Amino acid sequence: MIDKDRKREGVSDWGEVHRRMDIGRIVLEKGYKPTREEIEKVLRERAKILALRPEERSKEDHREVVEFVLSHERYAFISEYVREIYPLKGLTPVPNTPPFVLGIINVRGEILSVIDIRRFFDLPEKGLTDKKKAIILHYHGMEFAVLSDDIVGVRRLSLSELQTSLQTLSGVREKYLLGVTTERLIVLDAVKLLTDKDIIVDENV
Repeated sequence: MIDKDRKREGVSDWGEVHRRMDIGRIVLEKGYKPTREEIEKVLRERAKILALRPEERSKEDHREVVEFVLSHERYAFISEYVREIYPLKGLTPVPNTPPFVLGIINVRGEILSVIDIRRFFDLPEKGLTDKKKAIILHYHGMEFAVLSDDIVGVRRLSLSELQTSLQTLSGVREKYLLGVTTERLIVLDAVKLLTDKDIIVDENV
């Protein structure tokens, strides 16, 4: 006959073993000894993910992105931060603004700044195509448009498969990098762009 108390004790011990293994993985991933608060936060987040059904985990990991071309490189934004794609027409230059601000456009009565991230990221300034479009980004009331040479389309990708950086990326681009796919699609962090004080422009200037 199995001692029920001993059986329960064994289960408890195995739970502690798994917990310590998780903590060990956290230490290895972070490269330093995390605080107790950091450990508990990571464990809670992992517990939430593990509680999801397999199909829910897959849905949580995959995101729809809008892919576009800029200076012969392929970029993307997560689609939930893309309000719309708008033809770049009626662009009006604005004096006394940073070089990366191309100007402003009128989108159905709404005035929006247009940002050239080639200049902001210090990319080669190659000629625009006749397909140029403005990608209007939005997040918590902040909106502006980003210039693109061409729109490739919408696709889904797995965020867990993104590489965190590339050797060819450095400086300001890496700061706004969400990740890079194996196909060298550069996924940018729209939230960081929209909330960075260095890029926010007052259209009333």
